Amino acid sequence: MMGSDSNSDRNENWQGEIVNRLAFAALNEQRRTRRWNIFFRSLFIAYLFLLFFAFYLPERGDKVGITGGKHTALVDLKGVIADNSDANADDIVSGLRSAFKDKNTVGVILRINSPGGSPVQSAYIYNEIKRLRTKYPDKKLYTVVSDMAASGGYYVASAADEIYANQSSIVGSIGVLMNGFGFVDAMEKLGIERRLYTAGKYKGMLDPFSEIKPDEVDHVKTMLNEIHQQFISAVREGRGDRLKENENIFSGMFWTAEEGKKLGLVDGFGSASYVAREIIKQEKIVDYTPQPDYLERFAERFGAASARVLAQVLGTKGGTIQ
Repeated sequence: MMGSDSNSDRNENWQGEIVNRLAFAALNEQRRTRRWNIFFRSLFIAYLFLLFFAFYLPERGDKVGITGGKHTALVDLKGVIADNSDANADDIVSGLRSAFKDKNTVGVILRINSPGGSPVQSAYIYNEIKRLRTKYPDKKLYTVVSDMAASGGYYVASAADEIYANQSSIVGSIGVLMNGFGFVDAMEKLGIERRLYTAGKYKGMLDPFSEIKPDEVDHVKTMLNEIHQQFISAVREGRGDRLKENENIFSGMFWTAEEGKKLGLVDGFGSASYVAREIIKQEKIVDYTPQPDYLERFAERFGAASARVLAQVLGTKGGTIQ
């Protein structure tokens, strides 16, 4: 009996060992299959990235010397002109420099759609346009206004050889402003006390929670008038004798381009393709507008929806491989 029981135990142990080995083998095989699936899926994603770079990015004229033939160069200035915006001076100037530098560039178009912005950034772009026009006298720069070139947008536009727009485009607004809010009366009604401590007589200047002080207002108006005069001088220099004498031109008023043409703010009507074809006489357009970082552009273009698709392709959910 003892021998029989011993043989039975050995058989059960042997069978259990076989089952365990088979189970571990199956588990290892699943792991290897999962790793290969992840590898091939990752390879597929990399292939998609390569297709994106190969077929999309080379179409942009972001670098000098890759355009392959005579062309009209285009730089877009869109949005508020500010240091932290897409329409910042560094990027716009970089695009203009590349456009002028390319030996195949016949003429340059700066297409503007901007309500204005920083006078400093606008002046930076204006001055660089003047410098580039002097350095490359055989290449003219034309401004084309889409929806609007107002305030700082028109500041920049006035540096061009000529300005073109749609009849309904908005131009002008040659003025300077500084605004804010005052909460003194509201604080008084709510029983709130303002406690402001400064070192320096004017350090708390124009504090919205304090009473207006005439000497501070006078200082700000003087500063705004000085910037306004700089703006006026730039427009007069850029437009020259084309500018008509009108008391409202430098008042901050704005007009349609149709009326602006009568005032000498605009030279003609037409789009970027019109200017390239009829004025520059080179219909091929190459875009020199500086673009965002490639990966950043890819993320913006495909957004959250692509992230979800990517997660499905990789078989991930909640950070865990399924």
